Parts: sequence; structure tokens; C-alpha cells
Amino acid sequence: MTHTEGKLKSEIVAEPKRFVDLDEQMPLALLDQKEAGKKILLITNSEWSYAVPMLSYVLDRFLPDGMTWQDLFDIAIVGARKPVFFSGRSPAYEVATGDGLLRDHFGPLEQGRVYVGGNARLVEESLGLKGEEILYVGDHVFVDVNISKNVLRWRTALVIRELEDDIISLRRFAPEQERLSAMMARKEELESDYSTVRLALQRKRHGYGPDRSATEEELEAEMLHLRERLLELDEEIAPLAREAGRLLNPNWGLLMRAGNDKSHFARQVERYADVYTGRVSNFLHHTPYVYLRSHRGSLPHDL
Repeated sequence: MTHTEGKLKSEIVAEPKRFVDLDEQMPLALLDQKEAGKKILLITNSEWSYAVPMLSYVLDRFLPDGMTWQDLFDIAIVGARKPVFFSGRSPAYEVATGDGLLRDHFGPLEQGRVYVGGNARLVEESLGLKGEEILYVGDHVFVDVNISKNVLRWRTALVIRELEDDIISLRRFAPEQERLSAMMARKEELESDYSTVRLALQRKRHGYGPDRSATEEELEAEMLHLRERLLELDEEIAPLAREAGRLLNPNWGLLMRAGNDKSHFARQVERYADVYTGRVSNFLHHTPYVYLRSHRGSLPHDL
């Protein structure tokens, strides 16, 4: 789990999606938060007819005996119509029967109920919470973390399942990356030496700067030697660099990196998500009472 800053304070909002594989520890992570006194909400765009079998399959069998997903969530909202949910004032309708029959609802949302529609400000008013007291967990950069952060200043947690593949690929490539980094450091040294000799030759030819005993021929020979060493080193670096650029995906490489830089997606995550993680169950690596603090930010001149 990687984070910027924010305390897991009063509310956790989760949204199960069309899972490729089950996160069997997710119910335990949510139960920890619930029993620690936090309100657990479900806000999903899925309609009632889809949400019920999906939530039952994903959650019920991993919950304590006799407990269902409806007991886990203090308030559940289906058919939320995000991102309009965060900026609009759509009314909420209560799901009155198991087959999805709706009834009009007025006033605050009540705990233990399931609703269709509604809006984020109604959630805040119903729970008496402000944006910084809510952690909204979702898996879509725009529909989830971007809008909820910009419009309401909710704390945001982005679930990126592909992040685990990035990490696994980098770990497997670690020995090669160490070799590549060492060769790149050596290349920088040679380039510096080459540039120093080139500058000395320039001063020699134009008759300025500190005098150097070496002749123009000697400086040219030294430059040629350094250039040959650089070309040899480049031949060693090239295949490893190509391999590094094809980690995870042969066309665009890693999800979160573009060469030595962050990918565009990574910059979006960094901008909008207070927390990002591979799966909800990673919250189990911390207690429900943890205060998440960001690492000290780095600047180019720090190195």
C-alpha cells in the first residue's frame, strides 16, 4: 500500500466490481474497520439485480455465520450514477423488497437500508461527516477518485489490481536492473570524462583558459579512446534496456513507469489518490487506527 496522507477516520466506502479473482481477505479488512467504529458504505453504479448476486458471491461466504453483505454495510447505495452522484442532487429511493421494488424516501439515509440513486451530499448530511472524514475506495481514476476528490474533497483510495503485476515484474528483473544501473552510472562517468577532454581540446585550439601540457593530438586520441569505450558499453546496455522497457507488456512496458519516469497514469494516481493499493485486503497490513503519512517528497537535486 502506498499513500500520501490521511487518517482512516470515520467512514470507509467500498465498491465491489466485476472481479477477475476474489480478494478473500477483503471482508476481514472491512470487518476490522466496522468493529473499530467506522461506518462502512457501499456506493456502486451496478443495479440491484446485478449487485445482489455479485455481493452475495464476493462477500457472504467469507463473513461470520449468519451475516450477509447487507449486515456489513451500514448504508448501501446501488444504481448510484457516478460521477453525477458526487455533483448532483438526485433523490434516493429505498429498495423495499427482495425483488427490487422501490419506494420514495425522504430525509436522511437510514442505517441498515439499501437505496437506489441519491447523492454524495446526502451521504454527508445523513452521517454528519465532512469530506476529510470520509475515505472513498474505488477502482476508476476518473469516476471514483478524481470527481470525489475535486468536488467534495473526500479522501480517496484507488485500487489498482494490475499494480501487483508491476511489482512482481520489477522483483524478477531486480538482478538485471542492478547491472543496468551500474552500467548507466559507468556511462555517465565516461561521458563526463569525454566532455572534459573535449572542452580541454576546445580551449587548446582557441588559445584560452588554463594551460594544459597535452597536445591537440594527444587530446584527440584520448577522446577517440573514450568514445570507443562508450560504444562498447552501449552495446551491453541496449539489450537490457530493451528488456526493461518490455516488462509486463511488450508494447508499453510497466503500468506505472515510462522508462525512468512515471507514466501518465502514475501521475494521475499521484495527483488524485490519497492512497493507492493493489487490493482492499492490504489494509490488513495496518490496524484500523493507523494514521497514514506520506514519505518525504523527493526533488531532482536531492540526489
